[in-house]
Amino acid sequence: MNFIHKPLMSGIAICLTFFAYSCATPEKMENKTDFTAYVDPYIGSGEHGHVFVGANVPFGAVQVGPQNIFKGWDWCSGYHYSDSIIIGFSHTHLSGTGCSDLGDILLMPYTGEVRTARGEQDNIEGAASSYYKHANEAVAPGYYSLLMDNGVKAELTATERVALHRYTYPSGSEHRLLINLKEGIGDKAYDTYLKKIDEYTIEGYRFSKGWSPRHKVFFTLKCDQPIESLAVFNDDEAAGNDELTGESVKGVITFKGDAPTALVKVAISSVSCENALANLRTELSHWDFDEVRNEAIDKWNDQLSCISIDTKDERAKKIFYTAMYHAFIAPTLYCDANGDFRGHDDKVYTNNTWKNYSTFSLWDTYRTLHPLFTIIKPQYVSDLVNSMLSIYDQQEKLPIWPLIGGETDQMPGYSAVPIIADAYLKGFTGFDADRAYRYMVASSVYEKQNGVPYVLEKGYIPCDKVREATSIAMEYAADDWGIALMAKKMGKTEDYQNYLKRGKYYTQYFDKDINFIRPKMNDGSWRTPYDPIQSIHSVGDFCEGNGWHYTFFVPQHPEGLIELMGGDAPFISKLDSLFLVEGELGENASPDISGLIGMYAHGNEPSHHVTYLYPYAGEQWKTAEKVRYIQDVFYTDQPEGIIGNEDCGQMSAWHIMSALGFYQVNPSNGVFVFGSPLFDKASVHLPEGKTFEVVAQNNSKENVYIQSVLLNGKPYNNSYILYDDIVKGGNLTFVMGNTPNKEFGAAPENRPKTAE
Repeated sequence: MNFIHKPLMSGIAICLTFFAYSCATPEKMENKTDFTAYVDPYIGSGEHGHVFVGANVPFGAVQVGPQNIFKGWDWCSGYHYSDSIIIGFSHTHLSGTGCSDLGDILLMPYTGEVRTARGEQDNIEGAASSYYKHANEAVAPGYYSLLMDNGVKAELTATERVALHRYTYPSGSEHRLLINLKEGIGDKAYDTYLKKIDEYTIEGYRFSKGWSPRHKVFFTLKCDQPIESLAVFNDDEAAGNDELTGESVKGVITFKGDAPTALVKVAISSVSCENALANLRTELSHWDFDEVRNEAIDKWNDQLSCISIDTKDERAKKIFYTAMYHAFIAPTLYCDANGDFRGHDDKVYTNNTWKNYSTFSLWDTYRTLHPLFTIIKPQYVSDLVNSMLSIYDQQEKLPIWPLIGGETDQMPGYSAVPIIADAYLKGFTGFDADRAYRYMVASSVYEKQNGVPYVLEKGYIPCDKVREATSIAMEYAADDWGIALMAKKMGKTEDYQNYLKRGKYYTQYFDKDINFIRPKMNDGSWRTPYDPIQSIHSVGDFCEGNGWHYTFFVPQHPEGLIELMGGDAPFISKLDSLFLVEGELGENASPDISGLIGMYAHGNEPSHHVTYLYPYAGEQWKTAEKVRYIQDVFYTDQPEGIIGNEDCGQMSAWHIMSALGFYQVNPSNGVFVFGSPLFDKASVHLPEGKTFEVVAQNNSKENVYIQSVLLNGKPYNNSYILYDDIVKGGNLTFVMGNTPNKEFGAAPENRPKTAE
């Protein structure tokens, strides 16, 4: 197979990570499995993974971590493994995204004269920034440490809404702390404020515009050492002491005395400084850094323990639990301890009955992360749905890509729809289903939504009228299928028929003469000339892809695509070709197209279901070999160990789900198609003390093919399993071998089916 993958970096980071953790293991973990010991947060911090590196707790509002000078796309999280300059430690970060933002409330400890300049990429002489080396850095779940070249050691840990910093200064030096409200991660501050409240307390805010059109962070900062002075600056121009408001406020704390260590708490809120202070008082009333760190470890272990695996392959275990760790960074908590939050309409919402979340990378995560949550994190599902419904109330449509207070409108589709439909169809009842359905329908006919008027008028989106029209329309069809299934279950027959028809609009783009999805012009003719290999980023016919990728983008109805191609044999031949064809994507191709096997692109989400299409045509064994190859080659234990943007957990969720041996192709129907289980045994711990065990007998790197299956001890001939069978608990046993059993799942009655 042909694939693109760059050379891997040294494994020194792994050793440092485990050393860092070994110093922090709480005594009460002695008799328990310590899942965090298998997590390496450096995985994905190199190449194009864009993951967050720092300290946080699962789904926390605070992600406190190091920040480099922003140098472009590979610094979307604020940090890249290739870098060696630190400009401070900020409190909000994205993880794995392809766009940059956040980086709020940047703190930088240093010694010497008072100074505020950040410095430039190749010259930080005289600035407050510092060089650093990975040899002096340690990172583990809930903890980050760095001894900077400026002599100050910074350690970070966190609760949900509060970061705790511990700075150890060299003896005989001035103890300074820069508060930089100008700097973010590729955004621009437009209003900032800083004020010394008393000898130990500072408050402030940072309002910015970036990828999110409006983002407000209020904070309260408390020190355990008395503050001798707070010098304030308008950017780098001195502006007095104690208080300042402006576009680019900075402040420098000078601590009293010569105590070597200073502890600093920073609590954030989207509502007010008062709410930030209340968050601090609620979550962190003491100054015991190690206690907070150990509590963070406990929180991570509590989340990671939802799946326990048996394998002799320690490297595979490390990759798996790091994927779990990455899957639990976002969505992020977006409400104060009292439940308040600031909405997309800039209004403050109070008296809320659910926990509000944001940072929904929906175009990515609807495919795997959210279906995974319905199995391993069901306690979060209703709150996540209620958060999406609340966003509708704030902006008159369901979220597209909401980022803590603003709608980015990034990516095609209305991807909250299949997530909500999936939750409803799986029996989740913690949200108002009638309200949810109304909002789904309203979003699907919202005329300000890109291309929707054309869908309503023509049944397709003309490529000469709307950029990326074909991708947008294909996404809408997949989303509309979820509305159809929900309408059917709710007894809304007319809506069901209408949305089922819309869910099949993908057929409008299929050119049978060439067996490809093809862009269609406003006059009904095909785009000519048309090269299905070419990709034109942002302004072409496809979003982050090409005609090969989107020809197979019919996750809601693979049977229909098979029929369009002329049946099983032509479909299999075409799908085989996807993994073999070679060609130049073009000089304007999307950088997101990575992890190539032929034209299959595992580094980008539209391809993620494609390896699981073979069972729909009766050849499950081809899925098995390709899934196992992808896991072996594109998921590694190095900084470059994620083949594309992590995208808020989606890339990792694919690995987690596939490691269990199955994958939900249609995002809204609870049918999980078999692939190739990675581990000898995986135990999924479900509510009410139930467990679903996945056992792979005779499993090895060579034995990737399913020979036979038992479900709860009985022969099972289907090449899929239903959600209801998983969540009731039980045992799924795969018998594996090194040659395909081509009869397994081949009969039409044993193939996965799309509900209509």
